[in-house]
Amino acid sequence: MGFKATSIRAHLEAAADLVPHLKEEIVSSEAKLAEETVSTLREHTSAARADTEDPLWTLASGIPWVGPNLGAVSEVARSADDVATLGLSPLVSVYDSLNWESLIPSGSGANLEPIKAAAPSVSSSAYAVRASWERLDAIQAENLLPQIVTPLHQATAELKQASDVLNVAADATNIAPSMLGSDGARNYLLMIQNNAEARASGGIPGALAVLTLDKGKLSLGPQSTAGDVGIMSPVISVDPQQQQIYSTRLGKYLQDVNLTPDFPTAASSAQAMWERKTGQRVDGVISIDPLVLSYILQSTGPVSLNGPELASVKASGLPTVLTGENVVPTLLSDVYAKIKQPKLQDAYFAGVAKEIFVALSSGKGEAKGLISGLSRGTEEGRVLVWSADASQQSVISKYALSGSISGPSVSAAQFGAYFNDGTGAKMDYYVKRTVQLLKECPADGYEQTTVRITNTNTAPANAGSILPAYVTGGGDFGITPGTVQTNIVAYGPAQANVESATVDGQRTPFAPYIHANRPVGVVAQQLAPGESKTVEFTFGKIVQHTEPNVVVTPTVQHVKDVILPTENASCDQGQ
Repeated sequence: MGFKATSIRAHLEAAADLVPHLKEEIVSSEAKLAEETVSTLREHTSAARADTEDPLWTLASGIPWVGPNLGAVSEVARSADDVATLGLSPLVSVYDSLNWESLIPSGSGANLEPIKAAAPSVSSSAYAVRASWERLDAIQAENLLPQIVTPLHQATAELKQASDVLNVAADATNIAPSMLGSDGARNYLLMIQNNAEARASGGIPGALAVLTLDKGKLSLGPQSTAGDVGIMSPVISVDPQQQQIYSTRLGKYLQDVNLTPDFPTAASSAQAMWERKTGQRVDGVISIDPLVLSYILQSTGPVSLNGPELASVKASGLPTVLTGENVVPTLLSDVYAKIKQPKLQDAYFAGVAKEIFVALSSGKGEAKGLISGLSRGTEEGRVLVWSADASQQSVISKYALSGSISGPSVSAAQFGAYFNDGTGAKMDYYVKRTVQLLKECPADGYEQTTVRITNTNTAPANAGSILPAYVTGGGDFGITPGTVQTNIVAYGPAQANVESATVDGQRTPFAPYIHANRPVGVVAQQLAPGESKTVEFTFGKIVQHTEPNVVVTPTVQHVKDVILPTENASCDQGQ
């Protein structure tokens, strides 16, 4: 038994030592060397597995106390061999054909067939690694020896990380080529959300355009605005729960489809409205905001605005060259201060979007920078995608990219803090926000958590007189110019209750609702220039005993500056 244990350990350590070399070979696209390394690695994992299948080892695995330790070693060896044989081997055989940069749309298109052909192998690898991780994760480690527990936990953690990466790769190879037009042109409604006027998923839809992808070739059609789409009569049907919270405006105006934080609802409504207005049924909806445009410009470099639609605004003093540094304040603030006519504001906004996508489709910018920028936008909730194809949407729904408030992308103890403008203007550019979770002491065996939301109006004291009426609202909706009204919407985890709300420590009335089995609380708040208020929603009867997290409306601020670390209450043991 001692000899077998030494042999197993030696083989597994030898296999582990090869992994860093394999990573380097894969990153360097040295396919031949990677195949040779995997072959050697398999020799070691196969030998370790064979040792654990020896009759003596199998018999000893049934002995009390020592048996579970030997059984755990057997599972590690078995998993290592499965990963090498069923995971790494098929992956390495196709990795050389996986040109991930081909998934970045361009003006010239790309050959997407190699990625389509590799999809079965990548999916097979993902399944093998996931199955191995699940097997190790199920081992009860409480009574195992430290010499066994440490490598077991290390192996489990590494397999979990590898499984997550491979699952994403498998999903990408399965749906991305088709969405990029490998089987025929795909048309997507592109919405650019304007964070200066808050909506739950980011901001009011500003510029609209149809983005066409045909075999990876990107082209941008004529641009429009949400206002051009007009009023829907009859209104687009929306589920009763959301209609109760957000009113029939969800299905009446394209400007308001994203009053709900559930992007699939907003996107499907936008698709229906666009079809009713234009007769064109798009294949999906993609949403970004000006901060994502800034991330793209950081990779492509500056773009010049030369379109004929901009001729009438060149005298305004707005920049004719946009960069990653000036595009956000230009689109969310300066354009309103220097151009009085909303139509010309829209023309400038559309011209900026057009030139950035022209730069993107012409191949400006290196792939790594573009991927990094789009990944950052996705992590912050600024890049959202919905597909009208049910099979594609079922895959997208597994990721935050979907913008869903329920389903597989939503963690068990997820909270939400969303903001909808009630001013009818562009004052949210001046609002600074923080959101923090406070874990309260458990009550009656249930978890309790408070969502603390602080909003500050940083506009100057004389904002009502120095800012354009288009920015302040000019009092048209009953709000004093310079004051900001926001409908603050808080979501708790499924099956919980929203129990109370306070403003600056004083109890306040709130509107309670249910959406997708999640409790919802809504409070309307007004802030004069320089004023700050803190709203707290307390959620109880929380059945999930996992670490909570919070999702927020993407604003002008970086999300990392909005979400503060979770604070834990100090509870007496007797409580």
